[in-house]
Amino acid sequence: MKNINGKVGAHILVSGRVQGVAFRYYARNIASQLGVSGWIKNLPDGKVELLVEGSKNSVEEMVEWCKRGPRMAEVEDIEVDWLPYSGKYNEFQLKM
Repeated sequence: MKNINGKVGAHILVSGRVQGVAFRYYARNIASQLGVSGWIKNLPDGKVELLVEGSKNSVEEMVEWCKRGPRMAEVEDIEVDWLPYSGKYNEFQLKM
């Protein structure tokens, strides 16, 4: 995990019952609370994909949240690839 000034990035794939349960909207709220930026989108195979950047602690908290998801979600698996911080995102967006 590389970081610049304590900041890191993470590419996250979440599988299970994670579409149709407002996963993306809850994730956006959590990202806002944690002060992380990036994006989230649904994938055709039923997974949810995120790219998150921010402080190491905040990104780690976002990863932990993704392991549970919102109340109606049933997370079966999560894959995390740690990335260097790019600084190219200034908000957290829902991608369609």
